[in-house]
Formats: sequence, C-alpha cells, structure tokens
Amino acid sequence: MKKAFMQVTLCALIALMALSAMAADSPAKSDPKKEEADALVACAKAVLAGIRPIAAARDVRFEGKVSQANALCRGGYKSEQFRLTPWVDWGSYWGTGDMSSLPSGFLTNKGPEFRGVNGALIDLEFQRVELIKFNLFDNSGTYQDFITGRGDTNGPALKTWPAMRLPASDPHYQAVGGDGTQVCKGELVRGRNLTGICNDVKNPLMGSVGTPFARNVEFETAFPELGQTELTRNRHGGRLTLLTPDPQVISRVLLTRQQTPGNNCNGGFGTKDNSVAADCDYQKAPFFNVLAAYWIQFMTHDWFSHMEEGHNAPTYIDVGCKVKLVNNVEVPLTPEDIAQLGCRPEDKVDDTYVAQDSTPTTFTVNGKTYMARAAKTFSNNNTAWWDASQIYGYDETSVKRVKRDPADAAKLLLQPLITTPNADPVTGGYLPTLQPGDPQQPQWAGQESVGFPDNFTIGLSFLHNLFVREHNSFVTEFRKQGALTPNKDCGLRDPADPKRVIRYKDITPDELFAAARLVVAAMIAKIHTTEWTPQLLYNEPLYKGMNANWSGLLGTGDPDVSRALSQIVTTSFGKSKDAAAATQWYSVFASGPGIFGLGSQNKHYDITNPDSINGGVNHFGSPFNFPEEFVSVYRLHPLVPDLLEYRDLSKDPNQITEKIAVINTFEGKSVDAMHTGGMANWGLTLGRQRLGLLTLHNHPQFMQSITLPRLDTPTKQIDLAALDIIRDREHGVPRFNEFRRQYGLRQLTSYDDFIDKSLTAGSDAYNQQKQAVDQLRQLYGTHTCDASKVITDAQLNEDGTPINDCLGHANGSVVDNIEDVDTVVGYLAEFTRPHGFAISETQFVVFILNASRRLFSDRFFTSSFRPEFYTQMGVEWVNHNGPGPVEMEKGSPNGHQEPVLPLKRVLMRNIPELKAELDPVINAFDPWARDRGQYYSLAWKPRPGAESDPAFK
Repeated sequence: MKKAFMQVTLCALIALMALSAMAADSPAKSDPKKEEADALVACAKAVLAGIRPIAAARDVRFEGKVSQANALCRGGYKSEQFRLTPWVDWGSYWGTGDMSSLPSGFLTNKGPEFRGVNGALIDLEFQRVELIKFNLFDNSGTYQDFITGRGDTNGPALKTWPAMRLPASDPHYQAVGGDGTQVCKGELVRGRNLTGICNDVKNPLMGSVGTPFARNVEFETAFPELGQTELTRNRHGGRLTLLTPDPQVISRVLLTRQQTPGNNCNGGFGTKDNSVAADCDYQKAPFFNVLAAYWIQFMTHDWFSHMEEGHNAPTYIDVGCKVKLVNNVEVPLTPEDIAQLGCRPEDKVDDTYVAQDSTPTTFTVNGKTYMARAAKTFSNNNTAWWDASQIYGYDETSVKRVKRDPADAAKLLLQPLITTPNADPVTGGYLPTLQPGDPQQPQWAGQESVGFPDNFTIGLSFLHNLFVREHNSFVTEFRKQGALTPNKDCGLRDPADPKRVIRYKDITPDELFAAARLVVAAMIAKIHTTEWTPQLLYNEPLYKGMNANWSGLLGTGDPDVSRALSQIVTTSFGKSKDAAAATQWYSVFASGPGIFGLGSQNKHYDITNPDSINGGVNHFGSPFNFPEEFVSVYRLHPLVPDLLEYRDLSKDPNQITEKIAVINTFEGKSVDAMHTGGMANWGLTLGRQRLGLLTLHNHPQFMQSITLPRLDTPTKQIDLAALDIIRDREHGVPRFNEFRRQYGLRQLTSYDDFIDKSLTAGSDAYNQQKQAVDQLRQLYGTHTCDASKVITDAQLNEDGTPINDCLGHANGSVVDNIEDVDTVVGYLAEFTRPHGFAISETQFVVFILNASRRLFSDRFFTSSFRPEFYTQMGVEWVNHNGPGPVEMEKGSPNGHQEPVLPLKRVLMRNIPELKAELDPVINAFDPWARDRGQYYSLAWKPRPGAESDPAFK
C-alpha cells in the first residue's frame, strides 16, 4: 500500500510538472519568465530526486526544510533566498500569503500558485506524520508497550491498554466488566459522560478527570533544571533553576506593554468613569478580534486544568523579583532596580499539584534505556475531551453548578432580566448566578453559575450565555418538529433495545438534553476547526488544511467517494497491526474523507457492537490526553487588551461610548457588565475590537498586578506574565531551543536568529527587533562554549555530526545562552512567521499534532457521529451549521464558495439583534468592521458603512 501510494503521488507530480512545462514553451522575455523557467527546471529536478521518505529516526526529521529544487519549484527566487534561515520554508511559497505572494507575469500563474499552496500542504502533512511517529509520550503507564509492542502488534498500532481500565473505586466499575475484560455498554455509551469515561468504549478511563497529562517531548529532556541526563547538563551548564533567570525581571523587561505618557492607561485599569479619553497602547493584530481571544479561554476551560476547584496546592513558592544578570553573574536587585522595574519581591503563589514525583522506572530495548514516565506527572482535573465540560460540568462537584430548566429539563436554565420580563426565553435569557448552596470558592461569589467558573470574565460570560442559548435553541427546534411529526423516527436509539424506534414523542428530557450536549460540543469543535483556526492562521494552505481536517480534501462532495475512502481508512489501516499502516498512512489517507465522521458511514453499523461504536477512532498507539506542552503554547495572554472599546448597537455601532477596563469585568463584576450592557452590545464590542499580537512587549499591564484575595501572601498580587514562565518550569517544559528540536523544527544558534531576515537593516522594525535581541542577551546571558559537550540527540547538524555546546561556532567562542530561553519567551520572540499567523511556528507545530489527535481520538466526532446518538436533526444541525438546509455565503471570499460559517449562524440565531451587523461579515473572528479585501489581505481599513469608526483612524 505504501509503495502504491508513493507511485500515485509521483505520477501526479510528474503530470503537474508536464502541464506547467507545456505552458512555458515560448521563450522567456522578462525576469518573471526566467524565474518561471528556472522554477520549472527545479520542479523537474525535484521529481527526479523522488519523494522524501518519512524519517526513520527522530534526529533526521523533516524540520520543515525542503531541498533547493523544491523551494525554487514552489516559491521561486524568494523561497530559495530564505532557505538557510531556521524557519519553515513553506511560508514563502507562491500563494501562501496575500496578493503579493501570487505569481505575476508568468505564462501561466495558476501552475506556480498550485505548486506553492499544495507544496505547503505536503510539508504540513509530512510534519504531522512525523509528529505522530515521534512525539507521543504517555504518562499513565503505557509507554513501555508503545516502544516494545504487545504480542504480534507493534506499539503504535495498539488499541487497548490495561492502564485505561476503570479502577475498582469507580462507581461504574462493575457496569463495564469489573475484573474481567472492560467494555462500556448500555447507558454508558449513549452520550458524553460527566467525568469523561467511556468515550473510547474499550478504554473506559481514557481522557477522564484525574488522568495524567501526557508529554510531546522525550521524558528525559523534560524538567531541564533537574539535569537528569548528561545531554541536559551539557545543554544548560548548571545555569537553570525554577527562578533562574528571574521570572519577574523577564516579565518587566521583555513582556510589559510600553505606554505613551499621559494616555490615562493607569497600569491597565483605565479611568473610574470609563472615559473614552483613556487609552492603553498595545500592538494589534489587524485580522483577529477580541472575541477570538476569549474564545480560546473558553476552549481551554473545556480541555485542561491543573487546579482543583479554583486553587492549587497549599504550599507557596517565591516568584522572583530578586536577582538580575550582570556580566553573566547573578546579583541581587537593589531597591532602585526594583522601583525601576515595578516588580514585587514579596509576591508568592500557590504551588502546582504534583501527582507523582517518585523516581520513574526504566526499561531497556535494543540497548537503549528509556524512562517509563516523566520525572513528575500532573493530573488533568478536567475531561480531556472536547465535550463542552466548561458548560455541562466534569465531576460531581462542578455539575451541581449546572442548572436545568424546571419547566423543561431538556433545557438549561436561562432567566430574563427584570427589565425585560417578557423577553424570548432563549434569545432574551441569561444564566442564573451562583447561589449560597452551590459549590464555589469565595472569589466566584455573585458570578454566573457554570461548570468551570474559574478566571471568569465578560468574554466568558458572553460565550457561556451564547452556547447555553444554542443548547436551548436546538431543544426548541426539536420540540417544534416533534409537535408537527410526533410519530416520526427521530433517529435516536437505545443500546439496551436497539430495534425500538424512538419517535419524537417518545424522547425523554434526559435523552434530549444529552443529544443537545453532543450537538453543542460538535458545533464548538467545528467552529474552532473551520472558523477560529483559519482566522488565527489566515492563509490559503491553512484554510484548506483545516477544512480538510474536518470534512476532507473532498469537502462535501460525492458521499459515495467519501464513504469508500472512510472504509479504506478504518478497515484497511485502522485494523492493521503494522505501525506504519496504523499510524502514518491512516493519518495521510484520512485527509480524503476528513476526520469528522470517520467510520460513521458503515452500512452494517450496530449500536450494540463496540467495534462499530469505536470503529473510527485512532489513538496512534498512545492513549489520548493533552500534553503539558500543549498547555504551554496556549499561554496567550497578549491577546487581551487592557481596555475594552464598548459600543452601543442601538445608537451608532461605529462609535466607542466607553473604555472599560478588562479587570473590571472579572468574576462577579462580569454579571453587572453583562446585564447592564446586554448580549448584543457585548457581541458588537468584542467583535469589532482588534486583539493583541502574540509578541514581546505586549502583555496587558493589568495582568502584571492582579489582586487574588485567595492568596495567603503579603501582597495578595501576582504577575501573570511571570507566572506563565514559572508554571512552564514547574511542569517540566523544555526550554525553547530543545523544545523546537523535540518537535522536529530547526534550532536557533544565537539570539540574532530571531530577527526577521527580510527586514532592511536600520529600519524601524529591524531596530525594534534588534533591541529585543539585546534584551534577551542581557537577561539570559552568554557563556564560553565547549565543543566537546554534545547537547542533544533529537537533531543533528546538517553534515550529520552531533550538535554541541558551540552550536556551529568555534570552540571556545562566547556564545549566547539560547538554550536557556524559556519556551513562552522564545515563541513570542519569533518575529518571522508565515503570512497571517497570529501565533508562532513553534506554537503551531504543537497544534498540528494535537488538533488532529483530539478529533481522531473522539468517537463522537468519528464513528459515533450518527443519528443513534445525536438524533437525525442533530446530525443535520452540525452538518448544516444550524436548522434547515445549508446557507451559502455571498460571493467568493478569498476565492472560495463556502457555507455561512457556524459561529456566524450561532450568533445570528441566538442574538437576532446582530443580524444586520453580521450580514457583511464572513468570519466572526475577523474584526466585524474590517474590509477583508482581496486574497488574505491583512490591511486595516473599514468596510462600507464603517468609515466613521475611530478604530480606523
């Protein structure tokens, strides 16, 4: 199968080159023609060189770097020019940027554009396949099987693990089989269970509350300050501790937003009267709005938590503001230093909970010794599934905050405001607030009652209310259909009595509630995959790639073809005992039908058969949970502005009426803000304002001085920017350079590598980046290198030699401590990024792996996406982005005919006041008043009717 696939791919490439060559028969008359001719010659060379094999070992991985011939073939002279930088090559291919990236002046422009965009997709698929092969490290006791296999099955092809059995203490222990073979059945397979058990019916414990976070990096390279191996000790030279370099000093020097004097920012707190004259400077992303910033917080509340009910461990640790580096020597900060920096030496924070810190066992295979788990592990105290647990709860405590509607138990409780007693119960209702008897921490008093109430803000209030309204909208529509056709089969089935048809009039409130939860969770996942992410990564390859992740490269085309491809993937590859077939080729071929719904079109599907229910999932040999590194790259605090530009829809949407400090919409204050402003006005506010760029010197100032009354410390304050650094160190995240090597990205050899090589020396942008590099050198320092010290086994030099402490410099040179740079600092310092990337390529590569896995591993997004679980209306609702048929967007945005995207429809359905504002909007995460222009433009200019909006002045 592998050979056949490679032959087909090679034939396709040869045919492509032949078509391009036919278009270039006439002699070149200008430089573009010469570039085209040179590119075609390069294409021929690339074809003759053959297809690059999947790496056999982790130290010879792809690294996102192609041959000179491939670079010239896919992107012309520009791609060739920047090949020698550390950054991935595909960002300079034709068609991967805005209009300026499209080929011009060639005999045929379509061929180069096709090669560029599809070359980028090929590169991304190579990365995904190698990430699946080399970056799965489970902490729950299955890793030895992953390496050794079991019986005649290769480790990466394993489907079940003893460690994923429910323990005897679980109340469902007997129901799944007790001491015998455990398989979920009956009520446990019908929907999403509270604690996340039985998503995989043969691995009941997987992804459930309390299971350990995984890793995407080798256990040996995690926790670098422990110096567990000689390589780690060589890499860092004894320079690291939990507080070295000083986190608060890094925060104040590298991360703080600089402000214009006299702008009334007041440390991010604005003015007491919310004056529009207040301003807090921040670097803005022109193509992403504040709603998108809160969206990702809404997602992370669903995916993971190291905390337990809003608190960490009872012990406290220092958080810095103690020392600085002077001539590579740590010296105490003077009072003058502290005053100048604005940090606080007396700050402390509660320590993180540790699940295991005993010495890990080891095992040896083929002469190599492996750690069976990381030096420390941490529990994910949320469900790891994309199951909307932030709304519906994730354990017996959190579910007590989830209020069902006493008038219709299939719905969640929404209450009209006193000022609008006759409002529509769905589109005019708001979540109830926490009551004295509800489980809560003191800091949550007065805020809305939701499953995950921690770190609550106005943005979370908006999204929670929106999706509770969506839940109730589905129930309302289902009830309407039931009234019209009470005896019609609704599609739902009971595994205990699978042949019984469940008519609309038969469905119980609990059954309908469970189906509505499935629909809401799937809509959220679809929004994130096909709407949020393509705006976060705003270019053509990622638009195609993310839509292919969901619905396949074939999109919503011929269902018979999609069904056939799905069968090939799940039956041929999914059941294979061979590691390559079960993992690498499964991933590649799944791009055809898409991941969503994979395995759900089996004509012989049986809701009582675990092989049918589970048939579309693939964990690639490692039980699913989020890795600590995924948590790290979602530290996205620079996205949030200090002040929200509040607007009133009933007046003039183009005018900012108040500047409201974000900190004044936290916790209980969010309720007052929401009830006073209303959903429509807050939607307008969050939808129109640009969020902050993920870059250095752009953390909100208010986040550096947040008061947390729960802290038993002298200041009761914390610097969240410094805390991000500390938490990564506590959780054992490798420092930036080794982090990149572990993920198959090219290393940096000095701080200067961060500077964008496309900039003109002496330009303002160049000077700003040079200043940041100087600050990195000041904070992290330098050392005299020793070429005898090998520092990694995850990557080799281009000549095949081991990488040593000198990173290519002469032995005894003074080199930058680039190995010590914290990962969160490093990815914020990545000034070179593909077009339209709101995140860095380092963050993105973590996403490539985990965004796919959270779909591949979830049966409710694969083989259990069927009417038996969702109802027929639920399946259509998710596929069509709402009730009724698919609605198509006007025109061809960025050259595509596409349906009205799901969040846009959710907003218009549940906040009908926004319909006129949203009508011209294509993607609800693009600032609503921005003119999208042509082909992935990042220009900040108003759409017609928004010219008077002061945001454009």
